[in-house]
Order: sequence, then C-alpha cells, then structure tokens
Amino acid sequence: MADDHHHHHHHDHDSQGELSFDEKIEKMLSHWIKHNEDHASNYRSWAEKAKANGQAKAGLFLEEAADMSLAINEKFAAALTLVKDR
Repeated sequence: MADDHHHHHHHDHDSQGELSFDEKIEKMLSHWIKHNEDHASNYRSWAEKAKANGQAKAGLFLEEAADMSLAINEKFAAALTLVKDR
C-alpha cells in the first residue's frame, strides 16, 4: 500500500563530546514536540481525506488522535520548561 508520508528518524551525534543529561533531555523533549506536531498535521490531513471519501467516522477518530498528540505536547512543553528553568 502506497503511503504519502515517509517516517524518518534522524539522530545527531555530537562529535564535540558527550552532552549533559539536561542538554540531552532538552533536545529530546524539543524533538518529541516537533515529532508530535508533524504527526498531528498528518492525522488531520488524513481525516480530511477520510471525510472526503465517505469515511466521516474514521475522520473523526483521526482528528481525535491529532488532538491527543497535541495534548501530549502540553506535557512535554511543561517538562521542557522545568528543565530550562533548572
């Protein structure tokens, strides 16, 4: 089955030496926030496609999944604020 979205993970390897825990967790939280935003956008796109193709109920579930992804981001953002404020 063809897919419009290809999922790739990129990992940066720091050649300058090991990052501190705070630097790592800040990078990871920022990455997860962006990652979830990308997923939410993709879910919303497919929700519209589903609705346009007579699958309104499936579209509603996809919209809900997008909202849930963004709700998770609220937790990540709160954690990121705590890490940065430390």
